[in-house]
Amino acid sequence: MSTVIAVTNQKGGVGKTTTAINVAYYLAKSGHTTLLIDFDPQGNATSGLGVDKQSLSVTMADVVMGTHALSDAILATEHKNLSLAPSTPTLANTEVELAQAEHRFTRLKLAIERLAQEYEYIIIDSPPSLSLLTVNGLIAARYVLLPVQAEFYALEGLGQLLETMKLIRKNLNPTIDLIGVLPTMVDSRTSLSTQVLAEISKHFPAKVFKTNIPRNVRLAEAPSHGAPIGVYDRWSKGARAYKAVTKEVIERVG
Repeated sequence: MSTVIAVTNQKGGVGKTTTAINVAYYLAKSGHTTLLIDFDPQGNATSGLGVDKQSLSVTMADVVMGTHALSDAILATEHKNLSLAPSTPTLANTEVELAQAEHRFTRLKLAIERLAQEYEYIIIDSPPSLSLLTVNGLIAARYVLLPVQAEFYALEGLGQLLETMKLIRKNLNPTIDLIGVLPTMVDSRTSLSTQVLAEISKHFPAKVFKTNIPRNVRLAEAPSHGAPIGVYDRWSKGARAYKAVTKEVIERVG
């Protein structure tokens, strides 16, 4: 069975898609067959892996609406062991249609179950909201990876996300667990980052990753080149950090 990890934070701009892309890349680089599901209507994980969204014939919108199987949407990438299920803004339209549909909360879970034997890891890049799509991701996942930006409002709104996880665990997905909280965009030169890290550790004891993701220009540049940081600049601080985080993910999954 696949280990399914949803990368989730209802707050935008926290490095969620960057985390999904690079953890998926380093899992694949470590020899694990990995599928990255772009489940965000912005489709940034799709373009971040160099895929032209205009050229796609089947996307996650088709999978969610049940007109195609997940296997129909999957593309091989140029990176060994890494596949992608892409998205375009059309996915946002499906949420309205899904609202009254049968099995609306479990569409992604059912789609994944049909090919769960084919991948060791499945990474879901969730939308930056507590939407029906995000709930689908949480129900489909065994673990949640929570990127949190090292800034003043870092913990704002996380209570609602954790409450949603608690409800999902109680009613729909009893095995879901928080694999870890990943501080992102950390600037070790500032006292603010230090304070926020202390606050995150206080709220999530034993759940914070040992490695933080630093503010890094090369990391910010990589998506515009359609490449994971390990390809764009594998010696950068960002690349070394995501490689270490991925190693920790593998250890935590056990």
